[in-house]
Amino acid sequence: MVRLKSVEIVSINTGKPKEVQFNSKDVSTGIFKTPVEGELFLSWVNFEGDGQADLVHHGGREKAVCVYPYEHYPFWEKELQRTLAYGAFGENLTIRGLLEEDVCIGDMFKLGEAIVQVSQPRQPCYKLSVRYGLPDMPLKLQDTGYTGFYFRVLKEGVVSRCDGLTRIFAHPKGVTVSYANRIMHREKDHIEGIKKILEVDELSVNWRRTFLKRLDGIATDTTERLTGHA
Repeated sequence: MVRLKSVEIVSINTGKPKEVQFNSKDVSTGIFKTPVEGELFLSWVNFEGDGQADLVHHGGREKAVCVYPYEHYPFWEKELQRTLAYGAFGENLTIRGLLEEDVCIGDMFKLGEAIVQVSQPRQPCYKLSVRYGLPDMPLKLQDTGYTGFYFRVLKEGVVSRCDGLTRIFAHPKGVTVSYANRIMHREKDHIEGIKKILEVDELSVNWRRTFLKRLDGIATDTTERLTGHA
């Protein structure tokens, strides 16, 4: 395996789910993450001290670690007219030096003692609206392509911010997170693009299921994910 340049971990962020009010109802969300210093154990499903409320759209073995590039923060600070703290998008790792167009589904990274692998782009949900009070925030994040991505954990281990993130395997299919986002959200009828993404065995089960349905002419309703309304 070819070892490539190390990516900076700006912050490791964790947080347990909590109850908040949204659209006159109680909602449980784990989007409120705060920076943690020192070493943390990364298990198959999350960092110690972390948790997710909605295990349909977040968490689990294939979405154990949410990653977001710090390079996007200035754009969102301008959009939201506020300064953003690390973990602003509910991510576990705020990183610098690796954007959606730089990383591919199936790429593997050394993260401290742990080994992790890109499983899918992050799909923003209405919990971002809960956090920022903006109904169109999830759709805006999705449309920009500034989504971040998820890691599955291949090897558990202790992680610290100073370890950095080092790519140890670049997937030969070369399907970037950016490309996967484009086919999923914008070019939904791009059959060859769908087939290209499905050739990546390491693609998450959920994304594979969605694309296979699309090949059969079945559309996935994203209303609940984006708005919180069934």
